[in-house]
Amino acid sequence: MKILVIGIGVIGSIYGYVFSKAGYTVTHYLRKDSKKNNIHTLNVHILDGRGHKKGLSYTDSYSIEHATEKEYDFIFIAVPSGKLASVIEELNREHITGTLLIACGIWEDKNYLEKLLGNRPYVLGYPVAGGNLEGETLNACLFDHFMLESKAKTTIDNYDDLVKLFSDCHIALEHPYDMLEWIWLHLAINAGVISVASTTMENYSNNAQTTEAAEKLMQSAKLLKRAVKSVRETVKIVASRGVVLKHYNNELLPYKLPTFLSAPLMKRMFANNILTQKIMTLHNNLPDLLYICKCVYEEGKKKGIEAPLFYKNCSKLPM
Repeated sequence: MKILVIGIGVIGSIYGYVFSKAGYTVTHYLRKDSKKNNIHTLNVHILDGRGHKKGLSYTDSYSIEHATEKEYDFIFIAVPSGKLASVIEELNREHITGTLLIACGIWEDKNYLEKLLGNRPYVLGYPVAGGNLEGETLNACLFDHFMLESKAKTTIDNYDDLVKLFSDCHIALEHPYDMLEWIWLHLAINAGVISVASTTMENYSNNAQTTEAAEKLMQSAKLLKRAVKSVRETVKIVASRGVVLKHYNNELLPYKLPTFLSAPLMKRMFANNILTQKIMTLHNNLPDLLYICKCVYEEGKKKGIEAPLFYKNCSKLPM
């Protein structure tokens, strides 16, 4: 199978590296004016959770092959929130074809997606990985599973090939009740947590402070208690879209418990789970984090949903 990864971003590079290691042909598509066109090798520093409960740390190199063809089996799209439309426009303009695996945060609805994608075959997913890029060094954290729309809810004819791809990479697939709704819920949970973590920051133009904010959050039962309360509010915003929350009980369980139980449990979980610690501290793309908060904030205000804690924290952010 031939796989095209859009750009040389964190998520695309992590999975591109993994797909390549499994023996698949992986190339990266970059615009002609991209500042990353001179990147041909990434130094990979990874905490790999596949088969290792606490993760296995190692370093490696990943040779970046730049795209030259027009037809692919799968096109892996993992771009910052709000950037999907420009990617689809570029693919259409360059007449590049293949089944789209869209693995990014989407706050828009199904009608928007259908209009944007037209007749292109696609399947929604969500990565369970994270990290950052520092020059030509990829600092990565990879879990042993990946969220993917179930076969019954897709119309692509090569779904089984996608299953094999992840299986060959030793990554299990998890199928939520509805992938798009799950993404909305995931973004809303993130927004609730980010809004609380941001209260410890003094400079919102410094990405490095997001790492420090995440560390403070994970170490403080008081902040985690506020985060749980904030998430309860942002979840109501998702419910206002018609999402039936009982379909996502597993995801929401930590936020349903009384805060005097949930906050200490979460603090203990962060202390003991190195993979979760790593992904929290590495995810420091501040513009992307702020965009998520902005989407959820504006939706809640538009729908008239009561979320005083979330709104108060967001009002201090440069969204």
